[in-house]
Amino acid sequence: MLARTELRTPQRRECECCNRHEVWDANDSCWRIATEGGERLAGHRHCIHEWDIDGTFRPYE
Repeated sequence: MLARTELRTPQRRECECCNRHEVWDANDSCWRIATEGGERLAGHRHCIHEWDIDGTFRPYE
């Protein structure tokens, strides 16, 4: 019997330039700005975000 391969998806991401934090909203299938202590971690609105999800992230284990 073959082992089942599971696709992993990132649940959080952070911009390496402006520190914007986002979390994955599974209900709406989209990224949402994260909040911490009631404060939105929105970063800079005009940043072209460089997310910390790169070639080191392994979607398959």
